[in-house]
Amino acid sequence: MSTTTEAAAPGGHPNQFALLKQRRFAPFFWVQFLGAGNDNLFKFAFTVMVTYQLQVSWLPPAMAGLVIGAVFILPYLLFSATSGQIADKVDKAWLIRQLKTLEIVIMALGAVGFYLAHVPLLLACLFLMGLQSTVFGPVKYAYLPQHLDERELTGGNGVVEMGTFVSILLGNVAGGLLIALPEVGAQVTAWACLAVAVAGRVAAHGVPVSPASDPALRINWNPASETWRNLKLAYGQRAVFRSLLGISWMWFFGAVFLSLFPAFSREVLQGNEQVASLLLVVFSLGVGLGALLCETLSRRHVEIGLVPLGALGMSLFAFDLYLATRALPPVEGAQTLAAFVAQPAHWRVIVDLALLSLSAGVYSVPMYALIQLRSPPTHRARIIAANNILNALFMVVSALMTGALLAAGFSIPQVFLTLAVLNTIVGFYIFLLVPEYLLRFVAFLLTRVIYRFSVRGDEHIPREGAAILVCNHVSFVDAMLLMAASPRPIRFVMDHRIFAIPVLGWLFRLAKAIPIAPQREDPAAYERAFAQARAVLDDGELLAIFPEGAITRDGTLGEFKGGVMKILASHPVPVVPLALHNLWGSFFSRVEGGRAMRRPFRRGLFSPVGLSAAAPVPAAVVTPQGLREKVAGLLAG
Repeated sequence: MSTTTEAAAPGGHPNQFALLKQRRFAPFFWVQFLGAGNDNLFKFAFTVMVTYQLQVSWLPPAMAGLVIGAVFILPYLLFSATSGQIADKVDKAWLIRQLKTLEIVIMALGAVGFYLAHVPLLLACLFLMGLQSTVFGPVKYAYLPQHLDERELTGGNGVVEMGTFVSILLGNVAGGLLIALPEVGAQVTAWACLAVAVAGRVAAHGVPVSPASDPALRINWNPASETWRNLKLAYGQRAVFRSLLGISWMWFFGAVFLSLFPAFSREVLQGNEQVASLLLVVFSLGVGLGALLCETLSRRHVEIGLVPLGALGMSLFAFDLYLATRALPPVEGAQTLAAFVAQPAHWRVIVDLALLSLSAGVYSVPMYALIQLRSPPTHRARIIAANNILNALFMVVSALMTGALLAAGFSIPQVFLTLAVLNTIVGFYIFLLVPEYLLRFVAFLLTRVIYRFSVRGDEHIPREGAAILVCNHVSFVDAMLLMAASPRPIRFVMDHRIFAIPVLGWLFRLAKAIPIAPQREDPAAYERAFAQARAVLDDGELLAIFPEGAITRDGTLGEFKGGVMKILASHPVPVVPLALHNLWGSFFSRVEGGRAMRRPFRRGLFSPVGLSAAAPVPAAVVTPQGLREKVAGLLAG
């Protein structure tokens, strides 16, 4: 939750762009936007200088890009763990201002390097820039959940990701154009880098106070032991750690494409430098647009059901990109940009690349938001630091794998095909390890395609702490709808017979639903269910119960049984009444003579259904009849 007076209530701004008008977000956004742009302006200008303008015996042009990239990323491997500790220990606004002041100093040294064409000095500045970015990384993602609420987190991350990729693109374009200016290119580049650094420091002055999350932390200055400690800390939160791996895989995936664009343009598309630049523009804008799209698709919640959708798009369009290259018309010589876009076959390549990168944006933003939401606040920056370490390692491995495949005789399109296959395998692996992604994806499809789902009063579903949710039971997919309405995982107590239903039973097992049988039928299973339910509350999680005990056969609300009272006797937690609307008569309800799933298009696709939530009821005043009246009131309203 925001620590500033400008914190908006949930739903307090019309869309994510409204955050750009608020002090709790706007100065921070421009700090990271200018920083990412300056890094890439400097790096690309330096790369072009060494490749085209200078003759350096110990740094041949073919190796310049690899060496410069390695020098910049090396601090991420060495100092990310220490950076995470610093970000947790001190006020983030203070740290941001110190880092932007350091950037001015680094760029002043870099200006001297550009004026003198002194490659060792420029490499040293590049390393310092990487160090400054390494320290800023944990601050960047730990800052957002400190100032944005859960409803704003996906949109805020989307704007930040969009800004990052656009600034990277602008930095590369500006660096290439400025350094190429006849006679004065190096000098103009030097002043441009210094000016952007100063502008970033001015923006940093407006970043609001962001108190330290763990001011008593004692910093471990040993990067090796602290790196290992951070990775173990992240591993302790399984969903968070798998999300770290998922994000690192996205950087692996993207790094392959970015590294191959120049060669792909020259050797496969027969295009010149302008065509290579077009590929970079399309990829960068695609990721940015995908990131922005997440808020709309997620309805302003942290919706990790988008992750499988993004992974599917990444594989599908990478595969079609491979197919598109097999249908390219023969050309002679290097094509200009105008000649390239004049060929209809090339538009398939552009569309595939755009949709592939858009899918990558949809894939990554919910993972970042989940990490921010579920990481312990006192350790959040250190967990982000663990992510930066993994990102760097995955990008190094991606470069080694790409080089090995090309050396083994793979063509560039075949590398893309290999990546599509690997992405499919990695996606299945992650989603089986953390079934919540797959379950939320099914819930996402259910509430966006089969039904037009609306939620009212979802602010009453607790964002943290143990609670019991009680709801009327209308259909076989009630649990999936409740899952879609809550940003937190829910454990369900469900009739044991539902687990025998094909597909649905498998999904509920993935969701770790708790099977319960009537006490007279199976006393051991009955008691085991209550023991598991209490364990859920002991862990501070949400527990959902359908107190009617069975799905309604006539659409009316049945009597509530006393199972809730048995749990509350030992675990007096708040109880949240919920009501599902308009599900009676749907395909999944028992409308066909007490049977369900008989006529697939009984009510048509996209039919409206809803969920209403009432304020939590304190355990001390809960009764089955009182809860039934609350749910009945929600249904009537």
